[in-house]
Amino acid sequence: MRVVAAPARAKARKMFTQGGTHLSLADALSCYDSWPAPDVVVSDGPYGLRSFPGDPPTVNSLAKVYEPHVLAWSKRAKPSTTLWFWCSEIGWATVHPLLDSAGWSYVRACVWDKGAGHVAGNANSKTLRQLPAVTELCVQYVRKVLLPRGEDGKQVPMKDWLRAEWQRTRLPMSLTNQAAGVKNAATRKWFTACHLWYAPPGEALAKLAEYANEHGEPSDTPYFSLDGEAPVSAEEWDALRPTFHCPPDRHNVWHHPAVRGAERIKLNGRSVHMNQKPLSLVRDTIRWTSDEGAVVWEPFAGTATALVAAALSNREGYGAELNEVFYRVAVERLRSTHAEL
Repeated sequence: MRVVAAPARAKARKMFTQGGTHLSLADALSCYDSWPAPDVVVSDGPYGLRSFPGDPPTVNSLAKVYEPHVLAWSKRAKPSTTLWFWCSEIGWATVHPLLDSAGWSYVRACVWDKGAGHVAGNANSKTLRQLPAVTELCVQYVRKVLLPRGEDGKQVPMKDWLRAEWQRTRLPMSLTNQAAGVKNAATRKWFTACHLWYAPPGEALAKLAEYANEHGEPSDTPYFSLDGEAPVSAEEWDALRPTFHCPPDRHNVWHHPAVRGAERIKLNGRSVHMNQKPLSLVRDTIRWTSDEGAVVWEPFAGTATALVAAALSNREGYGAELNEVFYRVAVERLRSTHAEL
């Protein structure tokens, strides 16, 4: 896929700042370099459905619209950053190749099920000849982390790096459990070559590194080292792993009605933004994938639901919105939120 540099854009015309919340009336492309690196990016931008001012009429141009933003996210993200990408099904499918080529690794597509009440009596499927849509997607991505392998320094994915580093020791793979002080997680999960793989926690990797450097074949380069000088510490390793602590009763289908009642923001009796997201859903994604004090980006703020969720969750929030009506409404919403904290 073609890769281009993000174009320069005009600076913010207005800015709201209160506590740890920052919202600019601007194109986010003019803001990214001034924001601290994100722990979470909540993207709720164009869908290609002409559903709000500035939204393209079709998905045909979505990748082009998103490209400078995605490249900027990739440039500023930490190895541990999580991206939540909201879109329609076909919109996400159109943009996914761009995200993948820019170093974002797909984790899970979550389906927001608004329920049959969302379209009850408002969709003539016989005339339209298609099923009414009551869903949207919120797709979770993390960064593709590449690490220097052994003495040749070649950059490889984390999964391959772990196996290669242990294999360099010439120790049998069966000893990884003993080295890490676990029953079987090392051989079954952390060092497997299959799809069941996931990265070990920092404490376990520090034990593996200590064991490997004490018992492995002598080497000029320390085993499990990121800089070629010393073994990786638990803290350094954990900084490479995305935060994730989701309650066991949650899954990737979210049954939640569309925003109505007091939560729906209106002006002169009409909804301000037709695609306003439920605060509880956005707040959940932020809390699952970051800790208190983390930095949350909302590049296409709209009514600033992610910034509100960040403030309520004791996170710093940075957002941008081009539409001045949305911006004014978002500022009032944020002021009200901070007044209640």
